[in-house]
Amino acid sequence: MNEKLELYDVTIVGGGPAGMYAAFYSGMRDLKTKLIDANDTLGGRLLIYPEKMIWDVGGMTPTLCEKLIAQLEQQARTFDPTILLGRPIHGLERLEDGTYMLVTTEGEKHWTRTIILAIGRGILKMAKLELEGAERYEVTNLHYTVQELEPFRGKRVLISGGGNSAVDWANELEPIAEAVTVVHRREQFGGHEKNIARMKASSASIYTPYEVSKLSSSNGEAIDSVMITHLESGERQELEVDAVIVNHGLKSDFSGIKDWGLSMDDWNVFVNGRLASNLPGIYAAGDFANFESKLNLIAGAFTDAALAVNSAKQYMDPEAPRMAYVSSHNARFKEKNKALGVQDEE
Repeated sequence: MNEKLELYDVTIVGGGPAGMYAAFYSGMRDLKTKLIDANDTLGGRLLIYPEKMIWDVGGMTPTLCEKLIAQLEQQARTFDPTILLGRPIHGLERLEDGTYMLVTTEGEKHWTRTIILAIGRGILKMAKLELEGAERYEVTNLHYTVQELEPFRGKRVLISGGGNSAVDWANELEPIAEAVTVVHRREQFGGHEKNIARMKASSASIYTPYEVSKLSSSNGEAIDSVMITHLESGERQELEVDAVIVNHGLKSDFSGIKDWGLSMDDWNVFVNGRLASNLPGIYAAGDFANFESKLNLIAGAFTDAALAVNSAKQYMDPEAPRMAYVSSHNARFKEKNKALGVQDEE
């Protein structure tokens, strides 16, 4: 054993909502905690939609995604966990004493008693538009994410895609853009029903089943027209545009985690009601976890995280309480409450 390595009680892999809340709750359980994320910034999948409005987190009024990320990070750091970014986890070794050694793609090692996998859909990359020469417009007006809405004000915007993201951006941009056009390969859209209905009732022009077949530019720098083709008839139409947004989904890379021997399908690890995987001391939370009563919401990710931490605690100490004391009675918050000027009730 490398003497320089510190042994952690819990190592959380993934820095999205589930991972950040797990780091906070692990502190409530007085566990030595490390969080490792492949990205250079905490936030996970939320980083893709910084200006998207989040409505369905309990007790929170509608909140911009970027603000929710900032608040989650602040909460995650409450008990000063070790947080390491830009370190994709690849390898795993179970040592003779039952502890684990995690290894990054660069060979860096991390020693831990338990692991919580909160990796969502893995290391995500946007699916690119597969047209020759498309990449040259990425520096001008071909977009795979929308960081701000304001640059699209008064412009003719074409959105290619039919999932939640495409539908959401059509609804967000329709009030401020000169025109919004949505092009989708299928008749049916994959977004939430209410949002699809809102989009169809708006002034957005919708073309299905069509696909973008050609990008054109008069100056060679920015797209000024797009050719779309009907997938059944072959009919082609040319549309003038000022900006193109592509939402064709995400490509996922789980690095070497799929080789660990976890019981998995293509996207998820199967866990029980305690969020335990088939490997001892390894748990999952958030989008990566799959179980019968799974709730695929950010609110569900928080519950997953707390359950996984509680299970990790009892794995290490079977006599430990089943859960942490609530914050109003948790001794770990006494000094923090004083710092906030809050008087504890006796």
